[in-house]
Amino acid sequence: MFFISPETASANYSARDGTAVDRRSCVGIRVLFVITFAALFGAACSRQSHKPDDPPKQVVVWRAVGSWSGHGNRQTESFTSDSGAVRIRWATTHEESGGTAAFRVTAHSAISGRLLQEAVDHRGAGSGVAFINQDPHVFYLLVESDHLDWTLSAEEAVAGTTGGPSR
Repeated sequence: MFFISPETASANYSARDGTAVDRRSCVGIRVLFVITFAALFGAACSRQSHKPDDPPKQVVVWRAVGSWSGHGNRQTESFTSDSGAVRIRWATTHEESGGTAAFRVTAHSAISGRLLQEAVDHRGAGSGVAFINQDPHVFYLLVESDHLDWTLSAEEAVAGTTGGPSR
C-alpha cells in the first residue's frame, strides 16, 4: 500500500518502486488503450463471416437484330436467331383518311420462305409488342401496311445467368 501526499497528488505520485509517475500520462495511456481496444473490437465485429454467395439466377437479355420503318409493304433483310425467341416492338401512325388502315407483320423462314408465325394484325394507328417463338432459325419479316406509317424493331432473347460463386 502506498500513500499520496497532498503535494504530489496534483501532478505526481509514487509507485510501489518509489519512482514518480505523472498522473496525466497514466490517464492518457488508459484512454489510448481503451480507444485501441474499441477500434480492434469494432473492426473484428464488423467483418462478415463467410457467407455463401447468392445462388445463380437465370436472366434473359434482348439483343437488337434490326429496325425498320416505312409506308406500305416491305420485306426485311434476313436475320439469325440462335434462340428462336424474337420480340417485335411496333408502332403505326398517320392513318390516312378514306381507307381502311391495316398493319400486319409475319415471320418467315429465310431458307424456304414459308410462313412461320403471324406476329401482328392490327387496324388503325397504335403500338405494341409481339413475340415470335420458333426453333432457332434464319428469319425475315414481311410487313403489310395500308394507309399507315410504321416502325418496328426486332430483338432476340439471349439467356444467361448472374450471381453464383466468385471466380
